Amino acid sequence: MESIHRCKRLGTMIDCSRNAVMRPEKVEEWIDLTADLGYNCLMLYTEDTYEVENEPYFGHLRGRYSCEELRRLDAYAMQKGMELIPCIQALAHLNTIFRWPDYQEVRDVSAILMVGEERTYELIDRMFATISKTFRSKIVNVGLDEAWLLGRGRYLNKNGYREQSDILLEHLNRISQIAKKYDLQLIMWDDMFFRAINNGNYYADDLEISEQVKAKIPENVSLVYWDYYSVDAEHYDKQLRTHMQVKEGMWFAGGLWSWCDFAPHNSFSIEAMGRAMKQCMKHGVENIFMTLWGDDGGECSRYAMLPSLYYISELAKGNEDMESIKRGFEAKFQIPFDDFMMLDLLGTPNEKHCEVVNPDKYMLYSDCFMGLFDSRVAPGQAESYAQCAQKLEKWTTHPQYGRLFLSLKALCDVMGIKYDLGVRTRNAYLSEDKGAIKCLIEEYSLLMERLDYFYEVYRDQWMEENKPFGFEIQDLRMGGLSRRVKHCRDRLQAYVDGKLAHIEELEAPVLDIQGEQNVCGEALLYTGWTSIVSTNVL
Repeated sequence: MESIHRCKRLGTMIDCSRNAVMRPEKVEEWIDLTADLGYNCLMLYTEDTYEVENEPYFGHLRGRYSCEELRRLDAYAMQKGMELIPCIQALAHLNTIFRWPDYQEVRDVSAILMVGEERTYELIDRMFATISKTFRSKIVNVGLDEAWLLGRGRYLNKNGYREQSDILLEHLNRISQIAKKYDLQLIMWDDMFFRAINNGNYYADDLEISEQVKAKIPENVSLVYWDYYSVDAEHYDKQLRTHMQVKEGMWFAGGLWSWCDFAPHNSFSIEAMGRAMKQCMKHGVENIFMTLWGDDGGECSRYAMLPSLYYISELAKGNEDMESIKRGFEAKFQIPFDDFMMLDLLGTPNEKHCEVVNPDKYMLYSDCFMGLFDSRVAPGQAESYAQCAQKLEKWTTHPQYGRLFLSLKALCDVMGIKYDLGVRTRNAYLSEDKGAIKCLIEEYSLLMERLDYFYEVYRDQWMEENKPFGFEIQDLRMGGLSRRVKHCRDRLQAYVDGKLAHIEELEAPVLDIQGEQNVCGEALLYTGWTSIVSTNVL
């Protein structure tokens, strides 16, 4: 293993809270992989997917890691020279626990804990107590990010209006005192801290931080500046200068874009995080980790981010030569770098190298009759997916990573039919071309077969990488999609047979999902299944 010599810690953070809880044996495999590349720390992001002693409903049926599983992983990581750092939430992002009666008294609003409630701090104490007996690391990432409605629910009713900054600091000081009981050092995402002093904005150029504000941060708390979105080196330079003045020992968290859909976004990740890494090195940031989030269901395999993962590790070693990086990647993984990058599918087009879009998800789930995304379809895009499927075929039998290529090839085969199926269906219907509709009915039947196959290979990929908990959501989504495609096919058949006089959905006007004009073929970053699949109540 070649050591990272430009920073104290270089790590990854795997999201295990959005349904895809990585199997312990795959975590060990990930440790092997990243340690071999030179990474030396790992965070498992667990909102409620870890066992907390005396809290039986915490993470119930969510695939939570047992204390014993985490102890074994911690020991394995240590053997590989890897620090396993717990990464939890102690304020927001805890929406899944609030389905249980046990936690109603600690709920402020939305996914946010009730600050000032003694049961809240009893829960956090139990979190820290369990963690301290499970992990060797004395560092805990406690989250505290994106608590937009902090103090605006039950807290407001009980205490009246208070500035969110005051509520946040009260809570931070309380949990820092609990952490001291267990000799723990805390790190926290710092967005709420900056929003409190910057008129609600996180990113700030040349913001002056007063000594009075700095003094309010407990001594056992460090801040994490996180930023995944920019390809502008000057942006990172300015933000690092601002964030570093708050407190010594700032951490940086970048993002390897695994959280938008089934496909990865390596192209954007390399473009953005390459610039971020270089600025971190310039400013001497000692602790850096790359997040692999799993928003909206954890659909994308973390292994699909391998090009980005390798690229970042090489930058950390001082290698900025892309051709050298590509040669090293192929020598290590036996797949050419550019061929692995094909897993991005059509995920970063729009004629701009630095945009992140995900048509493979929203066009997969876009209803064939409702046309919510049909204004975004241009001629030839379905054929592009068909061509992509042909390119991916070459690596579907690779002994280690073939399953990634197989599942995304199957998705591309689906998209080769479905991408513009709604547009073609509506055009044929409005033209009263029943001959064309008969041909489309056959395509609907073929689409159902391809959806079944995609489901099977994707299920196998999931079950190999993740615990089964959470896959029921994919069953519901894909099962619902298959049933809906069949329903649409059957209604088209009824129309052709004269049993149905009208298909009302196909007569409704097509309005752009974003309310924009002249957007033919322009892709979007649109990630939420609930807002993709229908305008009706779910």
